Amino acid sequence: MNRREFLHAVAAAAAAGLPVDDARALDLSAGPAFYDGIAPFGNVGLLHFTDCHAQLMPMRYREPSVNLGIGDASGQPPHLVGEHLLKFFGIRSGTREAHAFTYLDFVRAAGAYGRMGGFAHLATLVAKLRSTRPGALLLDGGDTWQGSATSLWTRGQDMIDAQKLLGVDVMTGHWEFTYGAERVSQVVANDFAGRINFVAQNIRTADFGDPVFPPYVIRSVNGIPIAVVGQAFPYTPIANPRYMVSEWTFGIQEESLQRAVDDARGKGAQAVVLLSHNGMDVDLKLASRVTGIDVILGGHTHDGVPRPTIVANRGGKTVVTNAGSNGKFLAVVDLDVKGGKVADFRYRLLPVFSRLLPPHRAMAEHIRSVRAPFAAKLDEKLAVTEGLLYRRGNFNGTADQLILDALMAEKDAPIAFSPGFRWGTALLPGQAIRMEDLMDQTAITYPNVTVNEFSGETLKTILEDVADNLFNPDPYYQQGGDMVRVGGMSYAIDPNAPMGRRITRMELNGRPIDAGRTYKVAGWASVSEDAQSAGGEAIWDVCARYLRAQKIVKVKAPNVPVIEGMRGNPGMA
Repeated sequence: MNRREFLHAVAAAAAAGLPVDDARALDLSAGPAFYDGIAPFGNVGLLHFTDCHAQLMPMRYREPSVNLGIGDASGQPPHLVGEHLLKFFGIRSGTREAHAFTYLDFVRAAGAYGRMGGFAHLATLVAKLRSTRPGALLLDGGDTWQGSATSLWTRGQDMIDAQKLLGVDVMTGHWEFTYGAERVSQVVANDFAGRINFVAQNIRTADFGDPVFPPYVIRSVNGIPIAVVGQAFPYTPIANPRYMVSEWTFGIQEESLQRAVDDARGKGAQAVVLLSHNGMDVDLKLASRVTGIDVILGGHTHDGVPRPTIVANRGGKTVVTNAGSNGKFLAVVDLDVKGGKVADFRYRLLPVFSRLLPPHRAMAEHIRSVRAPFAAKLDEKLAVTEGLLYRRGNFNGTADQLILDALMAEKDAPIAFSPGFRWGTALLPGQAIRMEDLMDQTAITYPNVTVNEFSGETLKTILEDVADNLFNPDPYYQQGGDMVRVGGMSYAIDPNAPMGRRITRMELNGRPIDAGRTYKVAGWASVSEDAQSAGGEAIWDVCARYLRAQKIVKVKAPNVPVIEGMRGNPGMA
């Protein structure tokens, strides 16, 4: 952040009534010592990151102010936001940790603490921790090759090379599969050969049910055999285009997971780790049903959870974790393995503050070299934002609202839909919106914009289907991201209601949506092969044209629904 951007941030904070002149409000005392004193424990070290979404450079990412838990999940991690999260985990307000784990005072804290993540800084932290943990394994939970311009334009090669340089040992996947089955298979067979084990017990061929990837790998850490079982995102062919992995099947596959765990134990594994891309709610249920797993290192839902949840099952107990996203965090798991089993453990989820970690020289050079051919395009200034742009949350964020406004304006549509993706970086007031920033919100392999005529009945069906994917009380039926973002049309939702009855009101320009009438709707990222084959502009081209015309973006309050039945829910600010 330069001086001009910082002054914009301070002015915005003052306008919002934040105590910017209160030196006690933010704790700036730790400095580089923040990473001192992370003493090793036991005899097995594991490091874990997940859902970095190809963010090679330091960035900002605002944690959600709405992350609702339904049924038994209400009031439990990961469905805690803001002050509720701080109180639950005993984190003091105004600290670096409070900024990392919550949305609170985001603009002011982001200005004070700086950007987070960045692979050159992450590499320094990995090296520091490995220096005191001989043989420590670095585990990547997936969603690594997608989410930035350079990853899209290189088909993930910038991240694949960064993984090798970082020293990743084992990974599983999700968004990697949107480059197609052939691309993933080629990388695993060539780039990863002898370096990185790609494991996924729940991916099989559609014809004969043969494993596509090894279900697990056993690696020796200080002479102790450790099994890492892979669990790729089980709903890839539903949440993303099926045609990209048409010859593979996915799913949770509890029975085959149990067999993989038992087989690994039978081959001498003294600890079993599940490297999961299920999402934390699914992992919590899974941990209660599958035995023999010591630790689940989870991802997908982008939940930065400071402390693990310990789940009892008929075979013992399983430690369940989730390590956030965008390279903001690095999890440290220290196991004490005695007598052929895990006797004790320690867990830390470390925020990666870029200012406190000098860049790793080789990684910084790699990043410079992969970005150089695209520098002019990445740096193109499209507009300047007057307010905070962010995405993450169960409902619309301001960055989503900007995309929806662009779709409605450029396609002359009164209604727009945008996917409930959890990835996408944040911009502070006064920052330029560059092409790179726009791509951080839109960089996918199926970006075509669509314009359709939908009946009011179809609109309700779409909203109900997405709401059930998000708010079904059974985690095994939660199959997507956050709620679809809606522009133009207002609606009300009761997340606790049964399937088909959650959307209680829909209006356009103050008038009820008519079930029998048709409405023009713009959208993007359809998972239908026909929609992509039909052509259409890429979403970033539509948005870039809109932004160039706007020049100054006056950030609107996001069009969020009326949320019913959730008063007092600690997953909502």
